[in-house]
Amino acid sequence: MMEINRGPNNLTKIDTPKILQVKNLEVTFRTDAGSIKALKDISFDIHQGETLGIVGESGSGKSVTSLAIMGLIPNPPGKVTKGEILFQSRQFGPVNLLDISAREMREIRGKEIAMIFQEPMSSLNPVYTCGNQVMEAILLHENVSRKAAKARTIELFKKVQLPEPERKFNTYPHEISGGQKQRVMIAMALSCNPSLLIADEPTTALDVTVQKTILELLDILKDENDTSIMFITHDLGVIAEIAERVMVMYQGNIMESGDVWDIFDDPKHPYTKGLLACRPRLDIKMKVLPTVKDFMEINEHGEIVEKSDHKYASVGEALLFNFLTEDDIAERNIELSKQEPILKIQNLKTYFPIRKGLFKRSTEYVKAVDDVSFEVYPGETVGLVGESGCGKTTLGRTILRLVEPTAGKIIFNGKVINELNKKELREIRRDMQIVFQDPYSALNPRITVGEAILEPMRLHNVLDNNAQRKEKVIELLETVGLSKDYYNRYPHEFSGGQRQRIAIARTLSLNPKFIIADESVSALDVSVQAQVLNLLNELKEKFNLTYIFISHDLSVVKFISDRIVVMNKGKIEEIDYAEDIYIKQKSEYTKSLIDAIPKGTLDDIRKVQLDRRLKREKKLKDKIIKK
Repeated sequence: MMEINRGPNNLTKIDTPKILQVKNLEVTFRTDAGSIKALKDISFDIHQGETLGIVGESGSGKSVTSLAIMGLIPNPPGKVTKGEILFQSRQFGPVNLLDISAREMREIRGKEIAMIFQEPMSSLNPVYTCGNQVMEAILLHENVSRKAAKARTIELFKKVQLPEPERKFNTYPHEISGGQKQRVMIAMALSCNPSLLIADEPTTALDVTVQKTILELLDILKDENDTSIMFITHDLGVIAEIAERVMVMYQGNIMESGDVWDIFDDPKHPYTKGLLACRPRLDIKMKVLPTVKDFMEINEHGEIVEKSDHKYASVGEALLFNFLTEDDIAERNIELSKQEPILKIQNLKTYFPIRKGLFKRSTEYVKAVDDVSFEVYPGETVGLVGESGCGKTTLGRTILRLVEPTAGKIIFNGKVINELNKKELREIRRDMQIVFQDPYSALNPRITVGEAILEPMRLHNVLDNNAQRKEKVIELLETVGLSKDYYNRYPHEFSGGQRQRIAIARTLSLNPKFIIADESVSALDVSVQAQVLNLLNELKEKFNLTYIFISHDLSVVKFISDRIVVMNKGKIEEIDYAEDIYIKQKSEYTKSLIDAIPKGTLDDIRKVQLDRRLKREKKLKDKIIKK
């Protein structure tokens, strides 16, 4: 029986039937070091037509929870060792998903419980067309002809707003963008009208504008089909946009759960406070981002407790005592601009030929960087922001001549980079370095991290011998917050955040003056991201570094940057100080980027939650009237 009533803050409380009940669930994995409990006696419910957000860092148990519900825990090494997963099946009635047969689970999986995975490229089969993959799901679960399945697939492509749906039916995954691949995955997940949709980090790797579109799309489809959604992410800002309730997880435990408004307005657990505080904000400029470690610690009993000597008593206090005034920002900008630029980009162009015909002649060009000009001052951080395909990464690589420019000038410390020969270029590369997005692919898996950091020093004859270089490597490891004991370990033994610190240490080994950070924090959890952003700022002050910081996330760029360059289709839309870009955008494109960012402020969250609840209340009342 559905009930509608009013709760605190005048938010509408809607009680609908429970479609899923997880009771005392425990999942254990066997490893060489012994058994590890990935989930520790967790319990929660999902109601019909609601979105439950599950948030937490990597390793918190979010994805393991979803795999347990889907019956996809690999056994061995994993095993559900305790608990119940009760589901209201359309076909079988109320069932415990842990007790039904493999055949019955296959009937439910995909048809009644569907899943959107984080990385669509690895989830879609590269040798089949997008249309055939969605058709396959329909034919597997529905008694329809191929013609009817194809018609439904094209209809689904229209529903998820894929451009040219008939043409997209015959395209392969590699021929479409990341956002379009994710829409194909959503179409596949919705192909059999599931009662429960599990979305596991579906927007993490997407631009903010594409992310906003996907979140809006999921909301619309949920309302149209009365589907329940379990939305998994590490970003509480996204949760505020999409969910009615939120569950915060850490190391296999549920730390806190409740209505989104209640959790954001008055978080009780120190871990939740840390997650809320560490996300870069658009409304104020922070000196240092608070981290989870500022709020919590683990006591002698292994329990997570509030930090005894905590810096901040609340999220509000973390923001109140840790921001830069307008005068502080203006004074810094004036001092930076008094200097001679360390880097000058003049009318830079990087074109890629499109070769067609029998003789592969170049008749057209992709203008990845198209007549770009700007300057960077010593000690400054210039943010480079825009959607995927705007040319920001190509610009960064062209500056370092990892990609050869078509025209224009790159002047670094008075030297024209694009006129240097190989020997001269090699010498100047000691002063110009890059930190890539994926540290794992940037590090050789076959050599230790100590050797990886030492290698560039040996190549460029930094210091007199390997003994001195090893001492320098240990110093660098400690500089980026890692132990000297890590010297002989391999990249696979570290977390993503630790690997990025190793990549930064390697970059610093040549004592550079200028660093390009290319999406260097985009794949990290928000708490780890905060630590790496703080580290980059500390290193800038310590070594007098100059950065170009490339990202599609304007809130991250605003935190770390003095000025921001907004790129679109190879051209510069606008350049301005970071604060001014946020307050008074000159370009509609920049405005669309800023509008797409989940704001995360209480006023915004309250408005979103009220709108969602009122809309849902109206829909449910209309249902009652019709009955």
